[in-house]
Amino acid sequence: LRRWGSQFHVSARNPFTLLAHVGEDCAGAVQFCRPDRVAELLTKTDSPVRWLAEAEVAETLRELRTENATGRVAADPGYFSLPGAQPKTALLHQDGRWGVPSGRIPTTHILKPPLGDLDGFAENEHLCLRLAGALGLPVARSEVMRFAHEVAIVVERYDRVVVGEWIARVHQEDFCQALGVPPRIKYQAEGGPGVGAMAAVLREFSSAPDEDLDTLLRALALNWVIGGTDAHAKNFSVLIAARQVRLAPLYDVASVLPYPRRIPLQKANLALRVGGEYRLVKIGRRHWERLVAEMGLGADAVDRVREVVREAPSRMEDICAAARGEDIDHPVVDVLDDAVRRNAERCLAALDREGYGMG
Repeated sequence: LRRWGSQFHVSARNPFTLLAHVGEDCAGAVQFCRPDRVAELLTKTDSPVRWLAEAEVAETLRELRTENATGRVAADPGYFSLPGAQPKTALLHQDGRWGVPSGRIPTTHILKPPLGDLDGFAENEHLCLRLAGALGLPVARSEVMRFAHEVAIVVERYDRVVVGEWIARVHQEDFCQALGVPPRIKYQAEGGPGVGAMAAVLREFSSAPDEDLDTLLRALALNWVIGGTDAHAKNFSVLIAARQVRLAPLYDVASVLPYPRRIPLQKANLALRVGGEYRLVKIGRRHWERLVAEMGLGADAVDRVREVVREAPSRMEDICAAARGEDIDHPVVDVLDDAVRRNAERCLAALDREGYGMG
């Protein structure tokens, strides 16, 4: 926000003046624009796109990676706003080209370079998303791409759908938005929403509450077994259409296990409390039993947690083998494969006893 305020010469504490500059391509279907642009956005369908050469995409990624830039350069015609702490940009992908759209034309993909102090993070996130998909969870489609000397995880936006020749926006709200909670307290430990509050939203508003509650539970189990410590309320969303409200596909799924020097497993905390416990290594069966009760699910729902934990290692092994065949050869692939297997063994043991210690 401070960078945007400086770039556009407005107050970083005034959301309306910031949105006047960056609000035309937000998460979901909403667009915020200045009054003088309303008529153009309502009527003009052939707004300009600034098509980028590969070197220009690479330069954008380099700036994001090294300078934590705001995702756009001064010459770009588009105005976009994406939440989250990780540097990212959003682009239109069409006919094999990447471009910066404007007006009513939306972006279609999010590009995130690796975090500077977490080597292989793009590959990490991509493999974890693939693991979620292999376990039957709805996920955003992703791939690891190289632009010149820069690498990024490229995620297809699930809040965009192709309708004929037009790309339409679909509205979404993350659980902080759905519950009216400021994003600065997105972590439950800081006062943010917990699983019970998120489950209540799904139970009241979802068009398929049983299915979405099951997905949420299995997503929490996935984050337990992979060490997904950033799965807070803003990293879960609901998609809102004319007559449908559904839990959105999973996104921003990544593992802390490959980085023990940054966050040792013994000190890793989940972002959402499981049965009163945050510490990953302290969670046991009784915590999951409390959680499923909090979600209004039957006691047998713990069996679905076990299924995720039991299947994760073999699924990850297959995914990593396939990744190596696709020239995703970063060392994090082997590290993640081994780390998920070892942590799954601990998690399975934890489901068979009261506590969960390091042994």
